[in-house]
Amino acid sequence: MKASEKGLSLIRSFEGLRLLAYKDLGGIVTIGYGTTAGVKMGDTVTKAEAEELLRLDVQRFVDHIAALVTVPLNQNHIDALAALVYNIGPSAFAQSTLLKRINDGRHDLAASEFERWVNAGGKRINGLVRRRAAERALYESMDT
Repeated sequence: MKASEKGLSLIRSFEGLRLLAYKDLGGIVTIGYGTTAGVKMGDTVTKAEAEELLRLDVQRFVDHIAALVTVPLNQNHIDALAALVYNIGPSAFAQSTLLKRINDGRHDLAASEFERWVNAGGKRINGLVRRRAAERALYESMDT
């Protein structure tokens, strides 16, 4: 199971590219297209390094998805879930109603769960509302 360029593009569009480490809305030190593992303030990356970090991070999250999901997924499902889990983390996904709905074979109900993940720091974030809408649209899309 792998994310396609469609999934990677979705992540890039919402994460943006930052070549110098910064603290995100949650105060987590981040670099590139949202990489957090091992990042320290003052770190820098090139665009090529950011791309490689993105691909490695996304594959790690896709591997988590593959280990947790017990039903077949199409490529749009994989891409949408990769974008979601890249943002919320595998632990949150593992405990989510969204995962339960997927594993129950209820993709229709799973899609409606995306909109529940729109808060950061206890506040509704418009950027997350837009991101979840895009992820849900991809999840529900029949275009592959």
